[in-house]
Amino acid sequence: MLVIPAIDLRGGKCVRMQQGDPTRETTYDTDPVERAKSFVSAGARQLHVIDLDGAFGSGENEEAIARICRAVDVPVQTGGGIRTLSHARARLQAGASYVIIGTLLVEDERTARNIVHELGDRVFAGIDARGGVVAVRGWQEGTQVDRDALVQRVANWGAGRVVFTEISRDGTGKGYDLDALRHVASLTDMRVTASGGAQTVDDLLALQRDVPSKVDACIIGRALYEGTLNLREALAALA
Repeated sequence: MLVIPAIDLRGGKCVRMQQGDPTRETTYDTDPVERAKSFVSAGARQLHVIDLDGAFGSGENEEAIARICRAVDVPVQTGGGIRTLSHARARLQAGASYVIIGTLLVEDERTARNIVHELGDRVFAGIDARGGVVAVRGWQEGTQVDRDALVQRVANWGAGRVVFTEISRDGTGKGYDLDALRHVASLTDMRVTASGGAQTVDDLLALQRDVPSKVDACIIGRALYEGTLNLREALAALA
């Protein structure tokens, strides 16, 4: 199980939001580069960096993402606000190893398919849902898109990994939605990264124990910032 610490950027700072709600935002760091370096020093083998301003359409954090990529020697997966192939390529050229496209999967299928075709396994499908229904634009807008149908559709395009978030669990500390993860994993041959809800090492152990092996990575955010989960201890427990 690959444990991936999250860095969510808004206004150049590290923040966390509960269930994606901007009115329930907490700022933790003014220097995301130092936070990224501290995660790597604790043993992180990959980082998850999201541009919330890009996702909301309120700005961008491209320079901060580039600085993080230059500062660490582990792969960085990044999403938030990627709307074109040239934008996806720019993130990779800035040093990211992988890009995550989410809103585009729903709003511009042709462009999303082209990005998957052109960039191959360097593209992850970010699918965020409340129950069985997908949300977009930083979770601020609901859709009528069925979660399961979208998972199957992006797999047919050739995507090899889905980063799946059950929004109702995000930032709540209630643990990952294991039932949803088992179901999503059963739909296709894609690898699955779990996101949303981790608070303690027990949540990670439950994930490792109770989901299929194709769910082979997990993202942790608020628990690391609040101190309810120690990254070094978590990695040791999973090993």
